[in-house]
Amino acid sequence: MTTTIWWIRRDLRLGDNQALHMARSLGDQVIPLYILDPALLHSPYVGEKRLAFLFAGLRQLRQDLQARGSDLLIQTGAPQQALAALLAETGAAAICAEADYSPYARSRDDAIAARLPLHLTAGLTVHPPDLITKGDGQPYTVYTPFSRAWKERVGAMPAGREAGQQRDGLPAGIAPTLPAPATLPTPPLPEGARPAGEPALPADALFLPGEAEAQRRLQAFGAGPDAAITRYDEGRNRLDLEGTSQLSPYLRFGMISARQAMVAAQEAWAAARTPQARQGAETWLNELIWREFFIAILYHFPHVRQGPLRPNWRPIPWRNDEAEFAAWQQGRTGYPVVDAAMRQLLHSGWMHNRARMIVASFLVKDLLIDWRWGERWFMQHLIDGDPAANNGGWQWSAGSGADAAPYFRIFNPTSQASKHDPDGDYIRRWLPELARVPIAYLYQPWTMPAAIQQQSGCILGVDYPRPIVDHAAARARALQTYGLAGG
Repeated sequence: MTTTIWWIRRDLRLGDNQALHMARSLGDQVIPLYILDPALLHSPYVGEKRLAFLFAGLRQLRQDLQARGSDLLIQTGAPQQALAALLAETGAAAICAEADYSPYARSRDDAIAARLPLHLTAGLTVHPPDLITKGDGQPYTVYTPFSRAWKERVGAMPAGREAGQQRDGLPAGIAPTLPAPATLPTPPLPEGARPAGEPALPADALFLPGEAEAQRRLQAFGAGPDAAITRYDEGRNRLDLEGTSQLSPYLRFGMISARQAMVAAQEAWAAARTPQARQGAETWLNELIWREFFIAILYHFPHVRQGPLRPNWRPIPWRNDEAEFAAWQQGRTGYPVVDAAMRQLLHSGWMHNRARMIVASFLVKDLLIDWRWGERWFMQHLIDGDPAANNGGWQWSAGSGADAAPYFRIFNPTSQASKHDPDGDYIRRWLPELARVPIAYLYQPWTMPAAIQQQSGCILGVDYPRPIVDHAAARARALQTYGLAGG
């Protein structure tokens, strides 16, 4: 009887799992294995909230496996040594895993494949990053042509498009998803080894782990005539509404596959009853393709983890004021929308994407603090912290990355707040000290007269800080600094 190892990495799911499918096709029985790699567990880029979500996800995956007559083996240690020992102990013939594309993962897998029978499959993305390239084989560094090539690769468009129209909608050629196995024959497993003191999810956790919860969220977001996806094109920027899928933690750990998300977008497009609903589905697909774009950037240009993508990007003389950085970290800048977002991050381990852009612009443009400081802080606190997407987003804000915002694009935190939190609900939720501040002063509390401060119970400099920087002056300083550095 042939035994294979299903090495689980970023695919904590049973449905549409190509690595599991391969393991079942190569063996009569499968050993589900997760390795807690100390190099990742103890990385300065890994925070407690993300680890808590991971461990809770592993517990849920184990329950799902046990319901199918299987189990989950968890080992702690260097992957190559753990795999070699398990092969020797069980006589397994092959190791099947989903390919990962970060520099560390590629180096790790190359070393293991040179010594052990490691077989890698697709699954982290719909298209492996080496497949979406220009005609001359060079990688894309601009999103729009990348997305066009991505869509072209999956084939024809859904019915309803006239011949000759621009092919910028949803693809019809995504391969069908794979069902979860009803049973999974598994031999008796050796004793596992896992670290003590695993962090636990808080009682008010925003995200519950597991494949079933990911599917529930996808269904709630994308199915039905009144689903949020039908309003996504506009609703995705509202900080005060549940206008996004909030699937990023589940995609990060593979509790749902990229292909399942893409198929949901396709189905929503096909079922759309209005142009607005169709646009919502297309916009969500484009956001999902941004994820694949940043994964491809990291794959082709691994140096972005240490510095700018563009070699001609001149270094910015960052101010790197540590006191201002601490105020930004703790949500004490005096700009309500920035502070609300940063406190949301500290409390929940998540932040709305519009808020991420606002706080990133504030850090790198208003404060002139190195984007890498913000990148690390996000990775330490985000449950969905992903090295490719996080790096891509920060370099976009700094103007140093792929298809980045121009250096003169500097978000105004006041106008951003009034536009995307028009009633102030988001700010008041995360900044309770501003709960009674009238809307006329909520976005600029430093303009409150003393009498209004007394009435609202918010004394500037006592209950809520004054701005640590004047935005107009900071904007002028950033334009000058970036301009002198060549943008």
